[in-house]
Amino acid sequence: MPDGDFSKQKKGLVAIDGAMALIVLLVVVQIWLLSGAWESFLAGHSETALPAAIVSGALFLSCVALTAFASRIDRSTRD
Repeated sequence: MPDGDFSKQKKGLVAIDGAMALIVLLVVVQIWLLSGAWESFLAGHSETALPAAIVSGALFLSCVALTAFASRIDRSTRD
């Protein structure tokens, strides 16, 4: 394996590791947000449900985008 290919693979792995770390962080924040919103909703504060759902959707879309990014990087480093 030429040195250029190894360097490209190593950079790809670093990018994938970073993306996966961000996904884990976003999922933890999303769980924390949803549990707080659910607790607030059950306490009778229904006005927090819609903003929490919107932010949760944005976090979900961010995770989908990061997963697509990691998949694209993986494909490009395997070629």
